[in-house]
Amino acid sequence: MKPIIIIGAGIGGLSTAIRLAAAGRKVLVLEQSETVGGKMGQIRRDGFRWDTGPSVITMRHVLEELFAVAGRRLEDYLTLLPVEPLTRYFYPDGTRLDATRDLSRMAAQIAALDERDVEGCLSYLAYAARLHRITGPVFIYDRPPTWRSFTRVPPADALRVDAWRSMDAAIRSFVRSPHLRQLLGRFATYVGGSPYQAPATLNVIAHVELTGGVWYPQGGIYAIAAALARLAEELGVEIRTGCPVRQIVLAGNTVQGVLLSDGTLEPAETVVANVDVATVYQTLLPPAIATPRRLAHLTRVEPSCSGFILLLGVAGRHERLAHHNIFFSNDYRREFDDIFRRGVPPDAPTIYVAITSKSDPAHAPAGGENWFVLVNAPALDSRYDWMAQATVYRDQILIRLADFGLDIRGKIQTEQMLTPLDLARLTGAWRGAFYGASPNSPFIAFRRPHNRAPDVRGLYFTGGTTHPGGGVPMVMLSGKVVANLIAADRR
Repeated sequence: MKPIIIIGAGIGGLSTAIRLAAAGRKVLVLEQSETVGGKMGQIRRDGFRWDTGPSVITMRHVLEELFAVAGRRLEDYLTLLPVEPLTRYFYPDGTRLDATRDLSRMAAQIAALDERDVEGCLSYLAYAARLHRITGPVFIYDRPPTWRSFTRVPPADALRVDAWRSMDAAIRSFVRSPHLRQLLGRFATYVGGSPYQAPATLNVIAHVELTGGVWYPQGGIYAIAAALARLAEELGVEIRTGCPVRQIVLAGNTVQGVLLSDGTLEPAETVVANVDVATVYQTLLPPAIATPRRLAHLTRVEPSCSGFILLLGVAGRHERLAHHNIFFSNDYRREFDDIFRRGVPPDAPTIYVAITSKSDPAHAPAGGENWFVLVNAPALDSRYDWMAQATVYRDQILIRLADFGLDIRGKIQTEQMLTPLDLARLTGAWRGAFYGASPNSPFIAFRRPHNRAPDVRGLYFTGGTTHPGGGVPMVMLSGKVVANLIAADRR
């Protein structure tokens, strides 16, 4: 029996492999890198350890369900620790706020900003929970939606999907404090968008984090990739690392297998690509399929943001900081205009700093900390030259941190920089965009590439650039969608 071949051992590919193997299918995973995980990577240097991709884990139930499908218990593979505070927020005026699931503590902090916002924020959370209840079954946890999907939404709820105003407009209707508005608007960046352009429906993300909580896998985020690979292999999945695929081989428009970089042909009737969909068409499919019209359709959509990353080994302990930290900019709207309209990295951006050594002391030498520093940046184009400007921008970020009282320029013991150019090269992300197409459109759920290729029989897509979108839980759910589609198509 020919195996189902999965190109890429990222989280989407591994999740798909687990579900297919649990259903009795023979699965072969081919990964070009020497390690599994895709964008979920790790780096060790000079006694420090960093996760290089996702850093915030929500929706624990998605992980639990994946392991349950395989007849396993999540707890036997991963220890997920609740993170408190969820995130520590720093504002330019000196305000500090700890987002927490402790309702009384959260309410007290909100009241200190504006007493009226206590009831406003509670109303907002109820609104976000309602969005999850309405949209989840149709747009998150099931196969890709079509316009007919709206018929599955109860008529009383159809107008409450709230797709026609922006996230920011919805947030403003509930809360008055500019600090709180900025905090809630930040959730647009979880899918690579702008709160001033993304539809209000995406306020569902706030429900997922603020109500469901944030989790940290003991050992680091990469422990998730290692656990999924272990489970897949226990189920009989063959994973070959260091094994690049040169081409998806077709007969007409039907999959025949894949051609490896060494010239070996691996036959298969079904191929799942855990690669950016635009990259698949640009590099892995023949010109008869990857026509100029098809490529234009995939690449003319606005991409999500990319990122600029500093991995810093820092001397000293910084007690002001938590596991997750955000340092907000003065002008949030201008920041997103820079990214999405002007195509340049913001001069004074919002900065995210994750320090896993706060939860895992072994991730840094005694008396030190491992800082993962991320700022949102535009997807690659000709308007900004990262080759020439990356070091200058790195210095700007460190100056911004110093403005918040965290001058670490003399404390950096080791570092590595990752620009959008590096992210594109290392992950195959088109233009270095983290999440494929930008969510800055009310129609994004319908414009995202389908998990089943429309023009190649036997080809499927999983990962953050296809349905249901980016983020670790969504990528794992894309594996569920693909496994179900393959089963349905074979029937």
